[in-house]
Amino acid sequence: MPIISGAARTIMSAPELRPLGLDGLMEIVPRRHGDVRGYFAEVWRDGWIEGVRFVQDNHSLSRMTGTLRGLHFQLDPAAQAKLVRVVAGAVFDVAVDVRPGSPSFGQWAGATLTAERGNMLFVPAGFAHGYATLEPDSEVAYKASATYDPALERVIRWDDPAIAIDWPLAGPPILSPRDAAAPTLADIRHEL
Repeated sequence: MPIISGAARTIMSAPELRPLGLDGLMEIVPRRHGDVRGYFAEVWRDGWIEGVRFVQDNHSLSRMTGTLRGLHFQLDPAAQAKLVRVVAGAVFDVAVDVRPGSPSFGQWAGATLTAERGNMLFVPAGFAHGYATLEPDSEVAYKASATYDPALERVIRWDDPAIAIDWPLAGPPILSPRDAAAPTLADIRHEL
């Protein structure tokens, strides 16, 4: 399980970690140093999570509340760990364990991420990831530990009844055609 390295614990800006019950999945709350001008927060430093090195940054904007993106992941050798944060608005962010042989295979956990709080979700490699917007014009920025490889990307249905994610949506989500037609985890388990 990735952990904050010993050296990072001595740094004043080291974030607070909140495990979410699935091996390696955690909410991270950076320390904000504020004054009358606003605040400063260190949101990532190489070495904070042992064994994780990020190589790609992504940014998305979802204009409408109720937009749902996911559940996406990549197969080995391009499996991605992700560090997800909201830079505007709010989302309900979810990770599903898709690691073969994991005792929590098919289980999910999530957290509400907001720009106001500045909290983040660390999603280890081997988890599918998705989020639903809770406010209009929500922007999500995330780091990935492997570059995007469309040949190795997979999608799981957002409402897979075997996973049973409790999305906090007021109505049907706004989906891409690909996400709307995604298979269940059982349908793609043989590929894992």
